[in-house]
Amino acid sequence: MMPSSEGTLTGARKLLARCPDIDGLFVGSDLMALQALSVLREAGRRVPGDVAVVGFDDSAAATMADPPLTTVHQPFERAAAEAVRVLNELISGAATGPQHVVLPTKLVRRRSA
Repeated sequence: MMPSSEGTLTGARKLLARCPDIDGLFVGSDLMALQALSVLREAGRRVPGDVAVVGFDDSAAATMADPPLTTVHQPFERAAAEAVRVLNELISGAATGPQHVVLPTKLVRRRSA
């Protein structure tokens, strides 16, 4: 479950208060990373000059961020296809237990890191 917008903002503020000299953040989603950018901006921290920020998803929002967000791309369409394949195998009895599927990711370098 994704944290609420207010929860992300509060968490980022607490982290910055606890670690004021932090120089990098890897955030669990691009939308949460955008909220971290706003907290850093309100604290007078420059991205990427003072703090590097990397998100996860490679969403369209990452390209519209200021600065554009460095992020980890994950193949959503392939993940959905694999989920359907595994579900079909479980329903048909071709698979009887959990399956381990690893999909490739890649770092998409933009200007936030």
